Amino acid sequence: MLPPTTAFPPALRRQPSRISRIGLLTLVAWAGLGGQPWSAPTLAQGSLQAPAVQPSSAISEARARSAAERILSALRNGDANARYAQFAPSLQRVSSPSMVAATISRQPKLLSWTITGVVPGVDSSTVEANLITSAGPRQILMVIDANGKLEGYHFNLADKRSEEVVGDFIRALSTGHYISASSFLSPSLQEEISQSQLQGKWQNLQRITGNFVQVKRIAPSESTADMKLVIVTVQFNRLTDNLFVLLDRSNQIISVDFPTDPAKPTPVR
Repeated sequence: MLPPTTAFPPALRRQPSRISRIGLLTLVAWAGLGGQPWSAPTLAQGSLQAPAVQPSSAISEARARSAAERILSALRNGDANARYAQFAPSLQRVSSPSMVAATISRQPKLLSWTITGVVPGVDSSTVEANLITSAGPRQILMVIDANGKLEGYHFNLADKRSEEVVGDFIRALSTGHYISASSFLSPSLQEEISQSQLQGKWQNLQRITGNFVQVKRIAPSESTADMKLVIVTVQFNRLTDNLFVLLDRSNQIISVDFPTDPAKPTPVR
């Protein structure tokens, strides 16, 4: 389900995995640590090569806005083929028109929308929109590449319970809907883990545990003012193991633990 309209919070960076071994408070201490500083590339001394000409921000904004209108129109019309064709190649590799149709059938019907903001970029742009659906107002953030294709999206989930968010995330993973599963990740984590990488992590886990059977329990664990840890007990056909999901205070998933060596899993009985 999609949340009521609220403002999007700033995205957080991905946290270290294997939460069960290092503890949430350690993760909180690490949260303020960033990676190496980024600096813009410069031309080598004496080089006569000029930088490539990039479209102006006004042109990039207009293109992103136009692409967003087309994407939302296809969603309103329930056109799975058109929506699939609007996916960037990275999304198409983990989806199909039939999977898109199944996702559309489960979502509230989109009635209208208003684009509220566009942040143009060289490689991709972000577009925010307020949606009016058959279930009420919703808010969406879309990432659109330079070719007008959808690279990812995120719905505001601040008004939902963290356990419900995690349950929907695991349900999307376990049914192979990796684009939907990715939408529960914070925008910054989506930059680090693509939909195909998310698929690979889930499939690699099942090589150890066996195939997914069911979620047995979803329980909140430790929390701070900024983060919440939710533990998911999942039954696979070889064993039962715990997955650890870390969310920020706005219920964006900022870390998921996909253990490559389950820590003393419980055999299935």
